[in-house]
Amino acid sequence: MLKDLFHIAFFEEGTPDNSHALYHQVYVFTRGRGIVVIGQDTCTVQKNDVLVLSKGQTHRFGDNTLSGYLVQFNDAFWKQTPASANNCKAVLFDVGVVQHRITVAAPDVKSLTAIVDLALAEYASPDYSNKPDALAAFLKIIVIKIANIHTLLQEDIGSFDNKLYQDFVSLVNREAATCHDVASYAQKLGVSARKLSVTCYGHGRGAKEMINDRLMSEAKRSLQFTSKPVKEIALDLSFSTPYQFSHFFKKRAALSPEHYRKQFVKIGI
Repeated sequence: MLKDLFHIAFFEEGTPDNSHALYHQVYVFTRGRGIVVIGQDTCTVQKNDVLVLSKGQTHRFGDNTLSGYLVQFNDAFWKQTPASANNCKAVLFDVGVVQHRITVAAPDVKSLTAIVDLALAEYASPDYSNKPDALAAFLKIIVIKIANIHTLLQEDIGSFDNKLYQDFVSLVNREAATCHDVASYAQKLGVSARKLSVTCYGHGRGAKEMINDRLMSEAKRSLQFTSKPVKEIALDLSFSTPYQFSHFFKKRAALSPEHYRKQFVKIGI
């Protein structure tokens, strides 16, 4: 169902208890003040702040008077957005962001919330065949808007390690389906495999883990949104045999590709 892939809501006088390991989340606060604990870090958030949380980042809110919007989505739903937004998404959600809180100027908050309001109205409207595509377009605009507000795409451009990491993220997004080897990526980026691995670990994730995560996202998208046979998906993702692909998928999802697909067939996705 759509709500299992993408969700948007308005909340008043208290944030929802919505810490999810599988969803990227964006909070846009329009009123109030509160405390949020993200992992082992604590920060204060208030009116005109945006909070960006990558999937797997555990968090909890203390007592608060916050009102605003929550937008959450998984990687499979993001695949429906145009590819032109991938760099913004990578910077906000894939780069082990240290500063989760973004303080936004009042005029920018107004324009951002106007977009989110439109997305919320669309989300609440009756379902129709192209509704996921419309919501994906809104999500693209929201993510680009936030990235541009904070100028995250320009930050740390002089830092070699940060630029290397961001270039690697972009390369994985483009080539994971055909290239699974860390050494091959390192060669394309002009560094040693060790340098690439150390840089990625410095941002909180291993290079091989990132490649595998991207492969899983591509595999899940194909299983959910296409009728391609598992054999064809394995070939598309450059696995030597369907058995190798099935072993890779089951090791990470605890389900075979066939059983994973059946889950979504049963609920009508």
